[in-house]
Order: sequence, then structure tokens, then C-alpha cells
Amino acid sequence: MFVWNHFTNDARVLRECTSLSDKGYQVDLICIHDPSDKDLLMQEKRNANFNIFRVRRYPIMLDLIMGILRRTKRNPWLLLPILVIWGTFLYFFPIVTISISILFVILFKMGIGPWLIKMNIFFRMVGRGLSTKYDIYHSNDLNTLIQGYILAKWRWRKKKLVYDSHEVQTSRTGYDSKIYSVIEGFLVKKVDSMIVENHTRAKYNEKLYSFYPSVVHNYPFKEIGESNDFISIHSLLNLPRDEKILLYQGGIQVGRGLDKLIKAAPLFDEGTLVFIGDGRLKPELIEMTNKMGLNHKVKFIPKVPLRELPKYTKNAYLGFQVLNNVCFNHWSASSNKLFEYIMNGIPVVACSFPEIKKVVEEEQIGICVDSHDYKAIANAVNLLLRDENLRNKFSDNCLIAKDKYNWENEEKALLEVYYQLS
Repeated sequence: MFVWNHFTNDARVLRECTSLSDKGYQVDLICIHDPSDKDLLMQEKRNANFNIFRVRRYPIMLDLIMGILRRTKRNPWLLLPILVIWGTFLYFFPIVTISISILFVILFKMGIGPWLIKMNIFFRMVGRGLSTKYDIYHSNDLNTLIQGYILAKWRWRKKKLVYDSHEVQTSRTGYDSKIYSVIEGFLVKKVDSMIVENHTRAKYNEKLYSFYPSVVHNYPFKEIGESNDFISIHSLLNLPRDEKILLYQGGIQVGRGLDKLIKAAPLFDEGTLVFIGDGRLKPELIEMTNKMGLNHKVKFIPKVPLRELPKYTKNAYLGFQVLNNVCFNHWSASSNKLFEYIMNGIPVVACSFPEIKKVVEEEQIGICVDSHDYKAIANAVNLLLRDENLRNKFSDNCLIAKDKYNWENEEKALLEVYYQLS
């Protein structure tokens, strides 16, 4: 199995690997190492059948340079021997030393550096995939499908290939180029099975490619709501014990309605808006909070380990899932965080998109709003703040709904995909 991340907070891939390994499949997950994380291992063994292999992010020469730069930040005196070494090479091999130095500067000035890193990761993933004989290759998202295709199909005896598309690759933020549609359109004809997150996305795929993929919903382990372990956000942020936590947890990214939450915050009757997570948009949201003078009303907590997150979630009076309709990927989502709130008995204020609205309204676990309208968000929050009985009713309904929307039930759909490949 391949995934293009560090595999530190990927709940869906963890669930899939765990279920397959528990059923006797020998699972090797190939992901990316993060050299800035000292505690992250290159190899891990999660159980008897589940191994994790992280490939190096940087080419060896670049990895060496990056390592030296990190050390010099901590100890500037290291610059002296480095300059001496560079000067020695310059003295004895002037043309080669100057040429290599200029080449590195040009590559990164031209923006080629990131592509070199991506190609390095790509080839290391393929190399790792060649190191063992596998029966099935499982690619999570489009950014690992080419690796899976090469390893499964560029051989005399072809192997099975599963394409597990967590997102809508042809309509999502950051994937604006048509090249992604072309690549997926070509490769999807080569796979033996395709998995998507819900039936709205399956129907979309059917219109594009004339077949209906398997559906494996993004439901969490039921156990995350059954533990009594608790980390107090009130203590962490120095808030009064009776302060109501209005929580958003997840990536701080564009198109998730997070700016609307900050605009809505001054309209909340009470409570503190808390963001748990990191992402590209975070500095902008912090600046927005400062400019609006909302530091007393809006707080930020860095990303926490996946296993620790439920301990924070339990603090919430309500949770937010207010995606904006910036692409089909958002409009069709049935987000993992919605079900994480459910598992912990946290009512939601959510967007009115089809998959999310269906769960929220059928199970009566919260209020759906126009997520583009910060006043509508504020009105829903205030309704739950003023009517604690309604809020508690939604909370009780969450605890009922978690018996339905959990991975222990949903894993059967994943296993059925694998049984059909046998």
C-alpha cells in the first residue's frame, strides 16, 4: 500500500491497514519520512502482519546539505568547519565545486527543487515496492497511482491494483490543472478495483468513467468514543472551567469555512472558538484574529497526534464542519471529522452539502446552515447555546448514531473488495 504523506495522522489508511492485517493479509505500507521529526522511524512494525516503510524525502546529497543546515541553526559554530571544507574543495577542485554550488542555487531559484524531491520520493517508493513480491498493490489517491500501476502492470505476470481515491481528483483545491484528469482518466482503466468515500462520489465517477466504484465510508473506530481519557483544553488555554468550547479540529486549509468561523465569533453569545490543527491558512487566520481583536475569543492549538485527538474533542460543547462549496470534492464530502464528533457525543454546526446533511438531519445530531454565511453560522451556534436541552438531545443522538457510523461495521465493505480480488 502506498500513501503520499508521513503516515502520522492518516486515520483512513490506518484503519484499512489494520483491518487487512487483522484478517491475515501481510500489509507493507510505503510512505514518506520527515527528517524534521526526530521521533519518526524509517521502519515500524504495528503488528505481526503490518509493517511501515518510510522512504527518504530528499536525494542523498540534498539530505546531507539539509541536515548540515539544520545543525548549523542549533550551533552556528558549525559553519566554520563547513566553510573550511567547502573552501578546501574549492581550492583543489574549483570548477567542479563552483559548478555544483551554482547548479543547486539555479535549481531552487527556478523552482525545480520541489520537483526533484517529488521524483526522488517517487523512485524510492517504486524501488521499495520492487524489493518484495506482492500479490496486490493498493494506491491511496492519485499521487501514488502511477507507482502502483508501474509495479502491478509493467510485468510479465500482472498483479492486482486497487485505486483508493480519498478525494475527487478532478475537482479539488490545489488540483486545477487538467493534467490530473488526463492521468486519472488513463490509469483508472488499468485498475482492478476502485474505492471512493461515498455514493455521491461514486455516481460522479460513473458519469466520468462509466463504472460504479466500490464505496467505503470514512467512519472512525468506535473505540475512540469509548475511552474516558481526557486532556483539558480549559487548563491548556487557561480558560474558566465552565467556558463552552466551540471546536474545529482538522487541517487549517482553504475552502473549509474557517474564516467564516472567525467572522462569526464576535456574534456568539458566549464560548471560546478553538482550532486544533495546522495548515497553510493558519498564519492568515491568526493575523485575522489579531486584527479583529479576538484573541480573547479565538484560540489555536497545534496539531495533535491522531491517537490523542479524542481526548481533546471531548471538551467541546459543539463542533464545526463548515466546508465551503469551492469544488465538487468539498460539496460531495462526508468528512471524517463529522464522525469523530459523533463518536464523542459532540453536536455539530455543519454545511448543507448532501452527504453531510443526510447524516446530520436523519440522525438529528446538529444544525445544517449555509456555510458561506457567517451570520447563519452564528445563529445556529447561539441556538445551541441558549437551548441546552436541544444541545443535549443532539448529543444523546450522537451516542446512538455511533453504533451505525463506525469502522467496525464499515470494514466489511473494504474486505469485500479484497475478497473479490482473490
